[in-house]
Amino acid sequence: MHNDMTPSHRLKELGIQLPTAWAPDSRSGPLPRLLGANVEVYAEFVRVVGRRATISGHLPVDDDGAVCGPFGRVGVDVTVEQARSSARRAMLGILASLARELGTIDRVSAWVRLFGLVNGGPDFRDYPTVINGASRLVYDVFGGEAGKHSRIAIGVGGLPFDAPVEIEAEVELNE
Repeated sequence: MHNDMTPSHRLKELGIQLPTAWAPDSRSGPLPRLLGANVEVYAEFVRVVGRRATISGHLPVDDDGAVCGPFGRVGVDVTVEQARSSARRAMLGILASLARELGTIDRVSAWVRLFGLVNGGPDFRDYPTVINGASRLVYDVFGGEAGKHSRIAIGVGGLPFDAPVEIEAEVELNE
């Protein structure tokens, strides 16, 4: 990425449009339909404290912001390549949430960390390859320096709505 190119411009150059971001305070849209009318959410999708923002776990979403498949356990119901694509879709949701909260993703000065959860089958262990779908998107949009991050990729016994991946993150913000 050129030093003078913003992440927003890089998204356009890559032909990427962010999905609709979930609005936790909304009474309509994908989150209430997904969780049901009686489920309350006690967490923020993006929590800004000083120059840091933590981003709650995001599942893969389609362009309308609805959780999308394939669903199931990686290595059983979902291939590694499908799961890697799902990790990328989850990261697109994170970028949309950041844009909604911050006004623009251009306020992100550095990616600090990604935490990737993989809903893997009993014999599946290639978690890093799956989470590379999210890490690669961060690098492509933010470049080598701002896109550098620490990361963990772990397997879990299940995820909400039987999603194959869930990603959370932490970023540093410009003043």
